[in-house]
Amino acid sequence: MPRSLDLAPVAPTVSVRPVVLPAPGRGEDLQVRVTAPVTGTDLPVVVFAHGFGWSLDGYAPLTDHWAARGFVVVQPTHLDSRTLSAAPGDRTFADISRIRTDDLRRAIDELDRIEAAVPGLAGRVDHERIAVAGHSWGGQSASTLLGAHVLDADGGPGEDLADPRVRAGVLLATTGVVRDDLSPFAAEHFPFMDPSFSGMTPPVLVVAGDHDDSPLSERGPDWFVDPYALSPAPKALLTVAGGEHSLGGIVGVGVAETTDESPERLALVQDVTTAFLRRALGVDGDAWSAAQDALAGGDPRGRLETK
Repeated sequence: MPRSLDLAPVAPTVSVRPVVLPAPGRGEDLQVRVTAPVTGTDLPVVVFAHGFGWSLDGYAPLTDHWAARGFVVVQPTHLDSRTLSAAPGDRTFADISRIRTDDLRRAIDELDRIEAAVPGLAGRVDHERIAVAGHSWGGQSASTLLGAHVLDADGGPGEDLADPRVRAGVLLATTGVVRDDLSPFAAEHFPFMDPSFSGMTPPVLVVAGDHDDSPLSERGPDWFVDPYALSPAPKALLTVAGGEHSLGGIVGVGVAETTDESPERLALVQDVTTAFLRRALGVDGDAWSAAQDALAGGDPRGRLETK
């Protein structure tokens, strides 16, 4: 097995769920999970958006890993979660794309309340160092706070939902632009899946599997490279060799959605995303430099490129 690229110190963590954030007009209040190291100060924040149907209980292989290496990770449960009742065709679902973005923004707005809900966390969080991350549909949700636009029905840029408090992002298996090649189901139920990445200016790491062949589009795996290829620098792209939509198991080990379970692929995604976040949020740049050097030398698990 290739050596670990992870140079970050590891700390024990604490996780609290649910922390309930009042959300008038949403239909129900926003529930989040908060996972944080039990030691350290000036801790940076990652707000994570789950993929379709998931909840605050998913993605432990990533979120626990990040928290153990110095991040406060906040995971909202969006209204499309299988633990709730919204579904395609519901009135709420018509606005779900915007509500997802609002959920992430609300989590940032309520950082004081979130800190107070976790024993021992108050006063240890750096509100000036915030990143967003997301998987699949969650990646598109996160991208809007980074400056990506969902095009309107006329092909215009749509509303600017960028949040200046967000300094960086990690987009995992995030869908690309539409070129009249969505599947009929996607075209009917997800018409908002038509982003533009030209305004996504902060540093972002895009993670894509070279075997991620989505049933939502006829484009094939290169569809998930669009957030890197069609956005301005500075950006990085990690291509996971053999990776499918779950990228080796980021959603969870042994869960049905993990079609390509691989400890090696998962470790690569864990290490490179951690190194990128530490660099982008000003914690430490050594791990990112080490990851770049190691992958430049050839790694059977994947390749890393930057612009």
